[in-house]
Amino acid sequence: MIYVNLLPWRERAREQRRKQFFVSVGVAAAVGVVLAFGGYTYMESLIDHQEDRNQVLEEEIRELDRKIAEIEELEEKREDLVARMDVIQTLQAQRPEAVHLFDQMVVTLPDGTYVNEITQDGSRIQIRGLSESNTRISAMMRNLDDSPWLGSSNLQIIETREEGRIQVRDFRLDARQTRPDNGE
Repeated sequence: MIYVNLLPWRERAREQRRKQFFVSVGVAAAVGVVLAFGGYTYMESLIDHQEDRNQVLEEEIRELDRKIAEIEELEEKREDLVARMDVIQTLQAQRPEAVHLFDQMVVTLPDGTYVNEITQDGSRIQIRGLSESNTRISAMMRNLDDSPWLGSSNLQIIETREEGRIQVRDFRLDARQTRPDNGE
């Protein structure tokens, strides 16, 4: 016998396909939402991890900045100490020079010449005094130039004046304090 289906099979098939389509769309939408949420969660975890790393780096940078400031402070203290040591060494090296200066003044001073004042500014020495004659002042300048510890004498002024019945010469001259070449 022949079986004839008189039921509306096409409508049923169409309805079946339509249900399948909506189920597929729903499943695809659900999968899309799950994937989007998973991607969002993954990106948030990456951002949180990077922020944690950034915070650690910022703490390290602050610590290094503190150490750099401490090093700079120590470097300033070191430079101050080195400068003080240089001044002390310079003063210790110059200590015998004052002795040599006075020793050479005794040696270079001719008879009839008297020193009233000696001032020193660095290596420049200014000498003020009295002399009985210009010749004695010239002799003193020659002696200064020949001295191993003094040199470059330069006469600034000579004034003649009467002191009682004697004529005296007030003089002012400059010289340089030097060190001898042989290392005395």
